[in-house]
Amino acid sequence: QVQLVESGGGLVQAGGSLRLSCAASGRTSRRYGAGWFRQAPGKERELVAAISWSGVITYYADSVKGRFTISRDNAKNTVYLRMNSLKPEDTAVYYCAVTPGIITDTRAYEYWGQGTQVTVSS
Repeated sequence: QVQLVESGGGLVQAGGSLRLSCAASGRTSRRYGAGWFRQAPGKERELVAAISWSGVITYYADSVKGRFTISRDNAKNTVYLRMNSLKPEDTAVYYCAVTPGIITDTRAYEYWGQGTQVTVSS
């Protein structure tokens, strides 16, 4: 079992920045890839960024490319999502999750955090 706890969400004005953190505990010895998902009201959950265990491979949704940066510190069992130039359409609950498989295979994510709200005002 892996427990994931997100933090860093909040209310920010358009154009602002936030950094989300996802701290893992439990069975962290396994080499998991990690992803950040988001779900806005009335919309499906989408994968916005993902990173391999080594950090060498990353993925970004087109909607966040150039604005969001995913990173990880395996010594701290923590994954980050730096979000710059935020837009109102970025408003959503953001979840982190981990997978032993391919980071772009959304069906392979096994463990999920409880989510953190990000609200971007115009």
